[in-house]
Amino acid sequence: QVHLVESGGGWVQAGDSLRLSCAPSGRTFSGYAMGWFRQAPGKEREFVAAISWSGGSTYYLDSVKGRFTISRDNAKNTVTLQMDSLKPEDTAVYYCAAASSGPFTVPGRYNYWGQGTQVTVSS
Repeated sequence: QVHLVESGGGWVQAGDSLRLSCAPSGRTFSGYAMGWFRQAPGKEREFVAAISWSGGSTYYLDSVKGRFTISRDNAKNTVTLQMDSLKPEDTAVYYCAAASSGPFTVPGRYNYWGQGTQVTVSS
């Protein structure tokens, strides 16, 4: 079965940066939009960012706009989330996901999910 694998999580201080990567296995995701979601302790899963297949359209959670940047390299079959100016409230498990159709801010539209990578931001 197809699987998505996230990497790049870690423990950083407020104001630092992290770069998360997503590498699909078992298949390519031609034509799929890719998204990042997160789930903090005791909270629901939350949309963070998404990017269309062509890379021409991106979508961001308002609270990360200007700090996070999503990108993809279809030739390498990878998706990246660059996170700058991290805040303690960004602490969560971050999940990569693939969607065959939109709207891409809705978790239910995503067909495949990764196992998650932990991001911890201390004050």
